Amino acid sequence: MSMTQTLPLIPKNIAIVPAAGIGARMAAGIPKQYLTLGAQSILGHTLDALLSHPQIAQVIVALHPQDDMFTALPQAKHPKLITVIGGGERADSVLAALAVAPEDAWALVHDAARPCLTHGDIDKLLASTKAFPQGAILATPVRDTMKRSDANGVIHHTVDRALLWHALTPQYFPVETLLKHLSDALKADAFITDEASAMEWAGIAPGLISGRADNIKVTHPDDLQLAELFMAHLSETPLDKANY
Repeated sequence: MSMTQTLPLIPKNIAIVPAAGIGARMAAGIPKQYLTLGAQSILGHTLDALLSHPQIAQVIVALHPQDDMFTALPQAKHPKLITVIGGGERADSVLAALAVAPEDAWALVHDAARPCLTHGDIDKLLASTKAFPQGAILATPVRDTMKRSDANGVIHHTVDRALLWHALTPQYFPVETLLKHLSDALKADAFITDEASAMEWAGIAPGLISGRADNIKVTHPDDLQLAELFMAHLSETPLDKANY
């Protein structure tokens, strides 16, 4: 008697990149995602990592309404990429992208200014749905001694770092669930700093997937040199050699 094997369902994956920010802390004159990192822009490297992954079906980029630089990127013409107009805050941009995403898909939300993302970390996150069907994020354990200060910049006490993590991106959740909870949290004026915090506000505890420490976010001028160093030593094929 033949038996039919039931295979696990593989979710359709899309990536969302909120790229409507102006990056004021870089004081660079242009949005930080368009600063040059090696052979191309920071955003170019970020998009290469996502567009070249075989399990990501679509990449949705949320842009500032006055953005006049994105169309010059070679990645802008990629058939897997679409754009939407973002909002004043990160959450607004993510919501705009979620609104055009397939409801039955899972979304990898990734910072535009994290160019050192590897396929290995993406693979680990995509494989996390069995352990964390509610969704998960990339993170790294805190390694340094943590101090909490008072309002005057004086140490108040030392924080136990044993269970503390640095939240990274991508953050990986079902589109329909994330859209609902992120929208509801904003309507409630909840304090939302990332997608995971919206899920937490709704009473959902996302999983933590240990990611690479070199998946840094370029926020300050010094970060650009560090990102260049990390990009030069990534073990994967250099992302600036992708063909478009």
